Amino acid sequence: MRKVLAFDLGGTKFAFGVVAEDGTVLGSGRVETLAQNGPDQAVKRVATAAHELLLKLNLKSSDLLGIGIASPGPLDIARGCVDGSPNLPGWTGYSIEGELSKAFGLPARIDNDTNAAALGEYLFGAGKGRKNLVYITISTGIGGGAIVDGRLMRGANGNAAELGHITLDIKGPACPCGGNGCFEMYASGTAIARRTREALAHGTTSSILSLAGKVENVTTHHVLQALAQNDPLAKKIWDETTEYLGRGLAVIIDVFNPEIIVVGGGVTAAGDVLFKPMREKALRYAFPRLAAVCSIVPAGLGGDVGVVGAAACAFEASR
Repeated sequence: MRKVLAFDLGGTKFAFGVVAEDGTVLGSGRVETLAQNGPDQAVKRVATAAHELLLKLNLKSSDLLGIGIASPGPLDIARGCVDGSPNLPGWTGYSIEGELSKAFGLPARIDNDTNAAALGEYLFGAGKGRKNLVYITISTGIGGGAIVDGRLMRGANGNAAELGHITLDIKGPACPCGGNGCFEMYASGTAIARRTREALAHGTTSSILSLAGKVENVTTHHVLQALAQNDPLAKKIWDETTEYLGRGLAVIIDVFNPEIIVVGGGVTAAGDVLFKPMREKALRYAFPRLAAVCSIVPAGLGGDVGVVGAAACAFEASR
């Protein structure tokens, strides 16, 4: 069975693994990125750790088809490097693709991490067999990727489907991207916590505060804990969040006409309390003929999505 080496680059961790062509992770590991220390040290350490993994699995580079790399965007695909990612300061212009290719003597392919996740879910996860798929992650921010007629949509410079930056309100809060009222400013895990803290700071009483200890400690987890206790503020925040998510997903349905939207990310740990209202609202707000053919489901790859997504890009590049 064919195999690839896959790397999932993040601001805090650099995960890696050997993945078979059926999506099975044969072995994996991770090192700290220590992004503030620059790319050289991170790539050297992860390459050393990956070589050790190959030895452990009794594999050589020549046994592998290639390398896949999933990275936060934006990217300069032509040069194989990060191009201004806020999570990787000082990495712009460094060819991670080229350096890892040299370290293992294998062809490498870099892709945006959420584009890679979309391809992974399409080939191996919840969207397997569906030709038109959108993947969206709801976590610290909101990101996405799209499979259109069986192909990953990369766009003109490899940065397509920045779905977290759909504008929901032109007068909304400023986003780090330079816009205002972006989707992720309302419905990401970070936004849920921020909106809750703002309400508490304005004097709203809630059990959320006793659960968190102090306002600045509030997270989405505390909101969900309070929601289970029927806390009024938690209910208000959550109803607003599923409304924002419903509106955003309805736009995605209207633009992409997908068969399936696969939703991943930390916030989805909420389960049905998230999916049931979010799904109902999204399908209600979307254009009816498009909503009629679209299902909205949890992601299938779990914690392996980064490495498996990167591997999916390597397999695609080898076709």
